[in-house]
Amino acid sequence: MQFLPELTLLGAGLVIFLLSLGKIDTNKIKTFAIGLGIAVFAATLLSFGQEGTLFFDSYKVDLYSQVFKTLIAGAMLVVLILGRKLKDIKQSAQPEYYLFLFISVLGLMMLVSSIELLAIFVALELSSFAVYIMVPMRDDTGNYRFQMEAGIKYLLFGVTATGFMLFGMSYMFGLTGSTQLPVIMEKLSQMYDQPVAIIAIMMVLAGFFYKLAIFPFHFWVPDVYEGASNETTAFIASVPKLAAVALLIRIISMVNGEGQVILNILMVCAVLSMFYGNLSALVQTDIKRMLGFSGIAHAGFILLGLLTFQLSGYANALYYIIGYVVMNLACFLVICSVSSNGENVQINDLSGLHKRSPLLALTLAVALFALAGIPPFVGFMGKFMLLAGALKEGYLILVILAAINTAIAIFYYLSVIRVAFCSDPENNGQISNSLFTNATSIVLLLIIVIMGVAPQPFINFTTSAVQSIM
Repeated sequence: MQFLPELTLLGAGLVIFLLSLGKIDTNKIKTFAIGLGIAVFAATLLSFGQEGTLFFDSYKVDLYSQVFKTLIAGAMLVVLILGRKLKDIKQSAQPEYYLFLFISVLGLMMLVSSIELLAIFVALELSSFAVYIMVPMRDDTGNYRFQMEAGIKYLLFGVTATGFMLFGMSYMFGLTGSTQLPVIMEKLSQMYDQPVAIIAIMMVLAGFFYKLAIFPFHFWVPDVYEGASNETTAFIASVPKLAAVALLIRIISMVNGEGQVILNILMVCAVLSMFYGNLSALVQTDIKRMLGFSGIAHAGFILLGLLTFQLSGYANALYYIIGYVVMNLACFLVICSVSSNGENVQINDLSGLHKRSPLLALTLAVALFALAGIPPFVGFMGKFMLLAGALKEGYLILVILAAINTAIAIFYYLSVIRVAFCSDPENNGQISNSLFTNATSIVLLLIIVIMGVAPQPFINFTTSAVQSIM
């Protein structure tokens, strides 16, 4: 039962692979994919509460990892539902697209349970290379070739970040003589004042900074978001970030705030991520690029919780990333529904959305209000708790800078809502939504509202999850 989610994912990938060998209708494969996604989510729920170590103590199953596996499975299921038509994926490559999707999720689930350097490296590469292949699978009809450039940039930046991480791992092994994370961090705790230890830790963190799009490992974000298909971008913008936060919390919680240089680096990365992301998002016309830069800014907010080196800060960061993924998926549900043939959606394409599809307009408005940090939604409560936690630890200047960034973000989020609600449709017809889309939209809306209005049960849950690894 401890390895049930991973085995179910592996089985799902094998089923899709076998189906792709025949001449089965692609629509049936899409139905199978959603069914398999439900099975994976059910498997994570069935295995919830399991504990133990596997593979010679390199793989740990605990409450913390099970929480993230459930979140990853749930986010994957939403991506499968909102992209169930795969309008912008090559017809011939659609079965393989699902195969690589399941492989990537398998790598991410393995990543959140890995507590050994080589296991982390293998899991990270398994999840990454599958996505590198998914990006160029976008349909190139109409001479649209930007996805090739996006795929190359994603690969090159990813390989570079992986190189930094692997180099840092070699330093860690050389300093401690072990590849087990608990042993490494215990021995490194005596060396936080040594440059080689600082370099080792920051190089390893670089690999996860890349996944989370933290400055200065953010350069791939806008072009990949714009060049990849809407479904692929929805996946990249949500699921890998959950695994990245899981590993960041696991590693940084072992530092215990004793490394002042590491703390200063995290503070600089947080501030630069927030300002770069928000200021760049102000001038975007493509909504996916805007959400990409927005994601960079939100990554800076997540660092606010991590640099407190406190249990409450880690729990707040976990709460915030859950809310961020739900808000992001709600935005991409609207994008995938508005995009009739899988093309990119410009902000002006949302004009008159309240008349064309009231439910989608409401979903977009609530998601953007939440991302902007406006009450009573989860984004407001998440930012409030992160800022309160940072202020409690004495980071007054950091809190002020974060508050300024919140004000900047409100402008470009509300400008999208203004287009959707305060303008008439421009030669755009009604949008017909399926039952799947409407149900998913309502579920996401409820989560955004409930997590914002009644956050305490969620905070207690995230605190218990983080406490299990400390």
